[in-house]
Amino acid sequence: MAHTKAAGKARQGTPRKGRRLGVKASSGETVSAGSIIIRQRGSSVHSGSGTKMAKDFTIFALKNGKVNFKTQKGRKYLEVI
Repeated sequence: MAHTKAAGKARQGTPRKGRRLGVKASSGETVSAGSIIIRQRGSSVHSGSGTKMAKDFTIFALKNGKVNFKTQKGRKYLEVI
């Protein structure tokens, strides 16, 4: 005899869409001003020169150029050169 309770409506989660987070433009890729480079939850990657972080931690380009990831003092930074 099974010891799992019946999976009624109360036990089923509501289907929810994914948040579409992640890196949208990789290192060395050319981006235009205003384009989103990373969508993230929390500041796991910080904004460097030529980029800005929005209030939902999205990093976007302020100018046209190439994307560059770098690490400085244990922090990951993203810049547009």
